[in-house]
Amino acid sequence: KLVHQIDSFALQARSLKSHRHPALEVHYVKLENKDCLQEKVFTLQHLLSNEALSLFPDFLQRKAVLKRLGYLNENETVFFKGRVACEVNTCEELIATEMVFEGVLDDLKPEEIAAVLSALVFQEKNDSELDSELPDSLVDCCEKMKTIATNLGQVQKDAGLQVDPGEYKDNSLKFGLVHVVYEWALGVTFKNICQLTNVQEGSIVRCITRLDELCREIRNCARVVGNPSLYRKLEAASEAIKRDIVFASSLYRKKYFDGCEPRT
Repeated sequence: KLVHQIDSFALQARSLKSHRHPALEVHYVKLENKDCLQEKVFTLQHLLSNEALSLFPDFLQRKAVLKRLGYLNENETVFFKGRVACEVNTCEELIATEMVFEGVLDDLKPEEIAAVLSALVFQEKNDSELDSELPDSLVDCCEKMKTIATNLGQVQKDAGLQVDPGEYKDNSLKFGLVHVVYEWALGVTFKNICQLTNVQEGSIVRCITRLDELCREIRNCARVVGNPSLYRKLEAASEAIKRDIVFASSLYRKKYFDGCEPRT
């Protein structure tokens, strides 16, 4: 039946006067050029649209996460919480910001603050558990950080992002140098803190230098939210870790090594 309809339409087309027009081929060429140009216009319009952006869906999902957490309002205006998050660049901004707003650092001592923040900047995988010699307040804070990270991962998953809450927590928080940094902030020598872990000395130095930067960023967060007590503690934490070989101008100056032999 369909074939008959096609034959019928073809017969009707051949019966039209325009079908026998002497310039028919010229008109067909013009029509073909018009269709090609129109197709190019549609293609360019699509490339210029949001739908052509491969990461646009991911962008919308992440924006939904920020709205749910109170960083943006419905008009996509940055809230106070969002302005605080803008102060953090060294680590996962959401975790650091939630820590400040939930007050998990408020009751800690400066050396304990430095220790827990090291989990945000230490990047190497380490299976070591939190040492039993650490203060209970420090261990409790680390557990709160895990809860915060897991909840943030769940919020992102609920928004449609391909995020596993457990993996997000494990990738964002690494507690392998918490004890090391805690002892360093208390004034223990570099030689002695190296004996507390199997992490290479260079990784320890890199973690502590990044930690100093994070302390300054969290200090700025405390200033923005109006928490002078936390601000002073972070200043003290930064001063406690900023010493000796870690911040020496050259790592080849033997007098800074405190007798620590490099690992092979």
